[in-house]
Amino acid sequence: MTTTLPTTTDVLVVGAGPTGLTLAIGLAQSGHDVTVVDHQAAGDNTSRAAVVHSHTLEALEPYGVVERLTTEGIHAPRFTIRDHDRVLVPVPFSELPTAYPYLLMISQATTETILLDRFTELGGHVHRPFTLTTLAQDDAGVTASFSDGERVRAAYVVGADGMHSTVRQEAGIGFSGDTYPESFVLADVHLGGAIPDDEVIMYFSPEGPVVVAPLPGGSHRIVATVDNAPKEPDAALVQDLLDTRGSRAQRTEVQDVIWSSRFRVHHRVADTYRAGRIMLAGDAAHVHSPAGGQGMNAGITDAAALSQVLGRVLSGESPELLESYGASRRPVAKQVVALASRLTRVATANRALRPVRNAMLGLLGRIPRFRTRLAHQLSGLVYR
Repeated sequence: MTTTLPTTTDVLVVGAGPTGLTLAIGLAQSGHDVTVVDHQAAGDNTSRAAVVHSHTLEALEPYGVVERLTTEGIHAPRFTIRDHDRVLVPVPFSELPTAYPYLLMISQATTETILLDRFTELGGHVHRPFTLTTLAQDDAGVTASFSDGERVRAAYVVGADGMHSTVRQEAGIGFSGDTYPESFVLADVHLGGAIPDDEVIMYFSPEGPVVVAPLPGGSHRIVATVDNAPKEPDAALVQDLLDTRGSRAQRTEVQDVIWSSRFRVHHRVADTYRAGRIMLAGDAAHVHSPAGGQGMNAGITDAAALSQVLGRVLSGESPELLESYGASRRPVAKQVVALASRLTRVATANRALRPVRNAMLGLLGRIPRFRTRLAHQLSGLVYR
């Protein structure tokens, strides 16, 4: 924690999640002065993201964090969509043309810790807690004001401050989209029974979908749609979800709930990624359904792309080069949102249509080209 902010910096990054930290690492490695602020007094250890995809690991290779990430996470080479115990669609990550042919299952809290450690190694520091209130930009830079009265003058400001981004609001950038009607349950639990520790399973059932994914330390992440979900879902609710939607061959027992939450899902994309010297990345620029586990990954790859472009501008190239960032990343965000939306619509189909949906998925799952295409989309390799 720090009590004072620097008065000037090359780049002010608002938000110290995976997106902001990845950007900060890239800029620091290039020798640029970067200041990272976050409104939280400490990192959020009950985070939603739980997977790092192949393309994201490729993008992180220059940042000195991949070895630790892949060592601490679980390598899950298989993803399946199931109707109880019947496999509808097997998705073969193990066959992908990459050095990382698997889903890397690792909590966002651990990912943030690894990124923060690397930023610290480079001499960086996250300033907490500082709440941004206003931004005022001119031709020469941006003045950021904070709730405690402090001010920072930056050449550029990047909003990596989440869906309710103050940076985006201060920049006057619209955030077009909508909200899904369903509520979602999210829980990390310890399970007993024959549940695989190297496979991510999405169960489709008449009652709705439930995802069961392994995490390091012997826990599992559960994600499911629930009408009017309680604020803190308990073990009984999670058990009921698994009993009614999961495997019937052998009961999976919820031993305890580590933490749980509920949320509603938005699907929105910022109208532009740049307003003068202010830019957006991660959830500040795009949000969508958790289906496919794309959110954090899209933010990290945003940051990797922006660090390269912004670094070149800080090194003397034309500021107009910054337009290439939004021109390349916003279409990717729209594709990611569209994919997540399709998966969500399929997963939450009308109850009467769900048997037909499962039958169609069973047929599609037999087509190698369909399985391979889905693996490339989920892994992010299609965006290379």
